[in-house]
Amino acid sequence: MQVKRVQANLLENKKIAHATHNIMAYRLYNEKPNTFTQDCDDDGESAAGGRMLHLLQILDVRNVMVVVSRWYGGIQLGADRFKHINNCTRNILQQCGFLKSAAEVKQHPHHDGNKSHRHRKR
Repeated sequence: MQVKRVQANLLENKKIAHATHNIMAYRLYNEKPNTFTQDCDDDGESAAGGRMLHLLQILDVRNVMVVVSRWYGGIQLGADRFKHINNCTRNILQQCGFLKSAAEVKQHPHHDGNKSHRHRKR
């Protein structure tokens, strides 16, 4: 699967490989039969991957994988860590052109007809 190859490629970077957590979520659109293949990995940062995946879902982004690397710096961030992780996710989606403009959202406010398939790699 492409996701495993991308992860392996990222982990070839020593800085990324030595991160305390590499939190990942992906969402791939399958045109036939109009479904999504999606999953996430917390990499030890409890619930972070699920929150990232939820953000991808509510933003209705497709064919994207996001990895947020986090290095523990000695300060407990508490629940604020989720805000930072999701802000990083949203920022990279914006920078890479995955987020819809306000005009596009008005034209196509919500797509409810899509089914999801969630595959766990456990």
